[in-house]
Amino acid sequence: MSKIDTNLPFLPVRIAVLTVSDSRTLETDTSGAALVARLEGAGHVLADRSIISDDADKIAAQLRKWIADPQVDVVITNGGTGVTGRDVTPEAFESVLEKRIEGFGELFRMLSYRKIGTSTIQSRALAGVAGGTYLFALPGSTGAVKDGWDDILVFQLDSRHRPCNFVELMPRLREGLKGNGHHD
Repeated sequence: MSKIDTNLPFLPVRIAVLTVSDSRTLETDTSGAALVARLEGAGHVLADRSIISDDADKIAAQLRKWIADPQVDVVITNGGTGVTGRDVTPEAFESVLEKRIEGFGELFRMLSYRKIGTSTIQSRALAGVAGGTYLFALPGSTGAVKDGWDDILVFQLDSRHRPCNFVELMPRLREGLKGNGHHD
């Protein structure tokens, strides 16, 4: 089970939050606000926040901007992970990801199943790595954002979490990538 080793130092990470929506503004973005409150409450740093319409090219462009920014360690999106024609966040992710973290979507849906039953099958939540940056795509509902953070990310983005966590791997995410100064 998840365990926090309080003998270890907490290392805050810099997280950018992207809400994918055609209708939300910063004032009405309750899911993005819930995510910001949670990450800051856990001791992390909000690196940036944006709202972008359901457009795969625009989403991918914003992801690439943050991936290239050394001040962003993690990107968490909310919205656009369903199966309708406007839901294109997973497609935008696929255009930028170097590696997928298959277990994230699987674990999210497993945990979500306990709360909303088979309706969780409509979520295409996913995660991966690009350019040394973690990318997580959550559904847009406030409940889904809370579940994704409270049940998975709060632990995996805590450097004290045992037996392992995503933070301790950050220095090694760029190993073997072209253009990082290492020989492939």
